Amino acid sequence: MTLSEEDYIKAIYHLGKGENTTVSTNALAEQMHTKPSSVTDMIKKLSEKGVANYKPYKGVSLSEYGEKIALSLVRKHRLWEVFLVDKLDFSWDEVHEVAEQLEHIKSEKLVDQLDKHLGYPDVDPHGDPIPSKKGEFKKAIKKLLIEVPIGTSGVCVGVKDSSAPFLKFLDKNKIALGDTIAVVDKEEFDGSLYIQIKQKEIHISNQIASNLYLKITA
Repeated sequence: MTLSEEDYIKAIYHLGKGENTTVSTNALAEQMHTKPSSVTDMIKKLSEKGVANYKPYKGVSLSEYGEKIALSLVRKHRLWEVFLVDKLDFSWDEVHEVAEQLEHIKSEKLVDQLDKHLGYPDVDPHGDPIPSKKGEFKKAIKKLLIEVPIGTSGVCVGVKDSSAPFLKFLDKNKIALGDTIAVVDKEEFDGSLYIQIKQKEIHISNQIASNLYLKITA
């Protein structure tokens, strides 16, 4: 597989939310920042290689072989993110672009040793699950903060938006994975929340609350 083909395979996997559902060419074109005609050419190539199942005017899904490649790429990407944060002191808003490059390394031995060196982590710095070598991973039971009732407490276990601006906002407001967050009140007008974190009450927008995942504890 070329680097471009691997990028498409991973994009199809993510757009299908890991459920191997059919993804439209327009959605894939938007994700890859290219024209639908270019996407069609690529998915035809992937289909010929047995990686994807392409249905004209309906979309594309991954074959069993394609899903295996996608999970391998996801595993490498997320392991490298853990390494960059834990061992090289990158911040969590810096690692994505570097991991995008490192995920294309082919050596299975290197990736296996990396996994062992890191202590076989279950999640990446953003709280996303890391597939095992067999492509298996635990799906966390989590809810978006915006969906949590007033008076509920939970542990921050992930982010829906992993963009650098959002992660920088969380750093600025000292919100991190593993923090316990309690929902104190909700504004009826705009859906913004008052939350308690580290014995401090802060006010966050509906948009922020819609991008933080909690594992409910109380």
